[in-house]
Order: sequence, then structure tokens, then C-alpha cells
Amino acid sequence: HLSAAGHTVSADTRHTQVMDKALDAGAMIINDVGGLRDDGADALVARRSCPVVIMHMQGEPGSMQKNPRYDFVAADVYDWLEQRIAVTTAAGVPRSHIAVDIGFGFGKTPQHNMTLMAWLSLFHGLGVPLMLGVSRKSSISYFSKAENAKDRLPGSLALATLGYAQGVQLFRVHDVAETAQALALAAAMRRTDQ
Repeated sequence: HLSAAGHTVSADTRHTQVMDKALDAGAMIINDVGGLRDDGADALVARRSCPVVIMHMQGEPGSMQKNPRYDFVAADVYDWLEQRIAVTTAAGVPRSHIAVDIGFGFGKTPQHNMTLMAWLSLFHGLGVPLMLGVSRKSSISYFSKAENAKDRLPGSLALATLGYAQGVQLFRVHDVAETAQALALAAAMRRTDQ
């Protein structure tokens, strides 16, 4: 219904069969939190010639927050995404159809998430657009006052603008108008005449 009404729809799934059905139903983008690791996922995306977001997640959704460990989270995530891009392009997906997501909050402690935020500009070395999904994440309340998800807008905006300052091109958010306003101000700072 949404795609028929002219909206660009992104299907958020780790499962190849769901990707196929979503694309049949009009989705135009696949957003895979599993990084195209399901059997046949990379081949399907190549065959259907659709853009894809490859996200990093350590472990599986049910267990990913049980003691996640890294040698150095920024380098480990970078290396993993680099390897997934190589596999995906080898399957026939053009590099121009790929974006990556560091997976803020997916198999990472709050400290891991903040380290990734500090090193975001590193990920431009992958040569593909960078998506950031930090909206209302629990790490915001970890470093603040244990706010519920609906009360994490200020922290969401802070992280989005910090990401923008490091060149993030795509943002996955809940509060679209508020984030757009914050990013408009961040963009205006780049255009001021001194």
C-alpha cells in the first residue's frame, strides 16, 4: 500500500524469503541487521538489483547483549563490514547499491557504542554511504537518567548531530521533524561565512 502510494519503502529483515516477498510487495531497499548472512541473501539482492544497508551485529538478537566483547570495537566492526562488502560485491551487488550501518546497540555495550561514535569518520574508508541508527537507543538513558524510550529525544538529537559532524549521510530515526531541524542547524554551521 505504501509503495503504491509513491513512498520509498525499506524492508528491515535478516531473512532471504522475507526480503523476496517484501520486494515483490513494492519495497525498494533492504535493510539487513544481520549483514546479508542468511543463505542466498546476497544473491537475492544482486538478482533483484536493489539497494541494501549492511549492518553489523555481534551475535543474534536474542543473545547479542549478553557480554559482547571486542579487541577494539571500531577496528573490529570496520573489518567485519569490509569483509561483508567484499562478499556482497562478489555476489554481484554493485558497490553503488551498498550502504553500511555500525549497528549502534546491536551486540555492543554503551561504552562500545560511544567508542564507535567517536570513530565514525573511520568508516568512510569503506567507500560507501554510512547510515546511523541511534534514535531512542538505551545507551542514551545509560549515560543520562534512565529515561524511557519516548523520553530520549534530546539524546537522539545529540547523537545524530555528532554523527552528521563526522559525515554520516543517512539517519534512521523515530522523530523525523525534530531530527531534520537539528540537522538543518548542523548543516548551517558548515555554510557560514567567517
